[in-house]
Amino acid sequence: VQLVESGGGLVQAGGSLRLSCVASGSIFSRNPMSWYRQAPGKQRELVAVISSGGTSYADSVKGRFSISRDNARNTVYLQMNSLKPEDTAVYYCKAVGNDYNTYWGQGTQVTVSS
Repeated sequence: VQLVESGGGLVQAGGSLRLSCVASGSIFSRNPMSWYRQAPGKQRELVAVISSGGTSYADSVKGRFSISRDNARNTVYLQMNSLKPEDTAVYYCKAVGNDYNTYWGQGTQVTVSS
């Protein structure tokens, strides 16, 4: 399984970005996929998860971020609105393969200027 993220960049506070993560390999549409982020000097944290059971979000992004997936394109998205400087981080996609192993993408940088 390979995961490739894209869509990061520099945006002003209050702006929006949409991240994409394209998966190749054996991943069932019901397998959970998620977005994490890691800011400099901080631990990697869970941002959002999507699975057959629905979606869930970190409290810090509820109401501003939305995770979705297009199973036909093996792609998961993270729509980020009302961005804040504290959202600045490298964002990573994570997926569980059909082999039950966990896979990570290479990350995409999101920088929010004040």
